[in-house]
Amino acid sequence: MKRNLLLLVLVILSLVYCSTVYGQGCVAIRGNSACGGSLGNTLNLNKGEFNVQAGYRHFKSFRHFRGDVEETHRLEEGTEVINKSTFLDFSLTYGISDRVYVNVILPFVFHNRSSMYEHGGNPPNGLGDRNETSSKGISDIRLGLGYWLFDPNKHDFNYSIGLGVKLPTGKYDYTDTFYNQGVNRNEDLEKVVDQSIQPGDGGIGIALDFQGYHPLSSHFGISSNLYYLFNFQQSNGVLTRNGNSEFSCPDQFAVRLGAFYNSMKGFNVYLGGRVEGVPSSDIFGSSAGYRRPGYAVSAEPGIGYFKNNYSVFASFPMAIYRNRIQSFEDIEQTQHTGVYRHGDAAFADYLVSIGFSYRIGGHGHVGMSIPKN
Repeated sequence: MKRNLLLLVLVILSLVYCSTVYGQGCVAIRGNSACGGSLGNTLNLNKGEFNVQAGYRHFKSFRHFRGDVEETHRLEEGTEVINKSTFLDFSLTYGISDRVYVNVILPFVFHNRSSMYEHGGNPPNGLGDRNETSSKGISDIRLGLGYWLFDPNKHDFNYSIGLGVKLPTGKYDYTDTFYNQGVNRNEDLEKVVDQSIQPGDGGIGIALDFQGYHPLSSHFGISSNLYYLFNFQQSNGVLTRNGNSEFSCPDQFAVRLGAFYNSMKGFNVYLGGRVEGVPSSDIFGSSAGYRRPGYAVSAEPGIGYFKNNYSVFASFPMAIYRNRIQSFEDIEQTQHTGVYRHGDAAFADYLVSIGFSYRIGGHGHVGMSIPKN
């Protein structure tokens, strides 16, 4: 019984970050999921069993970085770009066997972006008129297959590998009204919204992930997640608002490591660290096209509660280091012109993540579910 409770707690506190990459402001890290979802979806999921999940995530990005240096003057001048993003994910996981599982994840996004530079320009040379653009709808659906390397009925630790596909189901040419456009800045025009608030990226991606859990005692344990999304397509054919280049279909990555404490009374606490981002160059194919690469390092506290076949979880990743690295285009133009170029991006201070999970078709044992973060 104690062993089952230990495994359950680790499941609940492992979140999903091998499977979920949350948006990080102007760096277009989307809510993508890898192959098999999370430990909570799959651990000891017997043949023929289902696990259903619903997850909510929200953040507000407004702090501008160029490299790892924050441009504090943007807040002082009131010219910062503010992205508010909400993600709702619904997933279903099925146990093909006690060690093999498949899942499908249906994500929805709601974005709002407030800026001056897109609506006539930042002062003193612009109009200083702040306006908003928005987008919403289904994002990129993910399908996955995963395999636990060890028999979960014989080991109190385990590790899984998975392979997934990200489909271009999200709209990647979403448009909205931009104000103070044209030569005389007196026109309101329908144009494509910024890459960071496009519901999808337009590419077919292949995701690899590795996740594991390892109890250290009856109360403590550690979990780990590694995730990489390969986008083979260079760009999606959609020109940026200014028409200078096409939106890139970038790779994405995430690494997560954490530890938990189990109270054995249904409530649990978690503390971990995570690194996630978008590289400037893809592993396969060309890296040309417009992207804002960068990464964020966060400390992640969390709390969970489980009872019978359901669980709820909340976590609050807080950024401790942010870096907007040079993009592929930045590097090329620097080499071509001899003038150093390095774009900026806005990052969030923290993320709010809440989820619910329920297991169906069990055989009387406790549920092993966890909400996605």
